[in-house]
Amino acid sequence: MKTPLVYLAISVITLIGCKNSNSSQEEAQSEEVAENSEKVSSKFDITPISHATAVFEIDNTIFYIDPVGGAEAFEGQPSPDMILVTDIHGDHFNMETLEAVATSETKIIVPQAVADKIEGSLTSQLVILKNEETKTLSGFNIEGIAMYNQGDEDKVYHTKGRGNGYVIEKGDMRIYFSGDTEDVPEMRALKNIDKAFVCMNLPYTMNVETAAEGVLAFQPKEVYPYHYRGQGGLSDVDKFKSLVNQSNENIQVNLLNWYPTQE
Repeated sequence: MKTPLVYLAISVITLIGCKNSNSSQEEAQSEEVAENSEKVSSKFDITPISHATAVFEIDNTIFYIDPVGGAEAFEGQPSPDMILVTDIHGDHFNMETLEAVATSETKIIVPQAVADKIEGSLTSQLVILKNEETKTLSGFNIEGIAMYNQGDEDKVYHTKGRGNGYVIEKGDMRIYFSGDTEDVPEMRALKNIDKAFVCMNLPYTMNVETAAEGVLAFQPKEVYPYHYRGQGGLSDVDKFKSLVNQSNENIQVNLLNWYPTQE
């Protein structure tokens, strides 16, 4: 016959076991919630302005990339929290436009060559980024990606180290803007890109065939042709899409209107 002390001991052991079990379940649930929160996808939206210039939004943060065209090009657009400038050329960098669209709170991410051309009050807002360097700004990891020509010296419009492509990362989203480049090793080695904006215009960057080869090398989930006006007019982005999907039908090719005033 079991004594009252035995019953008491059994009850205590049972209560402790239940408490430990509940604690383990709560810890597991907390870990699962934390893991799932890290996997939440960021929201992305983009408005092409023209050629290399765009306004895009990630989780209520507004970015401008290569703002040119004056303040009138951005009428109706929200003010930028961050501005990315890829290169010193006039289709990427314009001081008057930069002064017109930046607020006193805007962070301006640039390579050193662009920083050297900026004067006045905006200099205090500059974040200088080198190729293959990453900085964290307002919860975003922003990496400078080398962009350059690989051809003969007399055909090099963009030297290595002068300009930046960019990878913008938040949560599980990684977005790539190529800037002016050929399918250089640094581009081909990119990993886990969700949305890639890739240039294609001769003679300054690369043709659609080379651009397709580069994209197939790093296999983004989605790719957007941009910066595709060259000396011969607009590149054949439909051909680019066909070349990509002939080899990899899983890459979604999105064609946006980057030249609204040009037929």
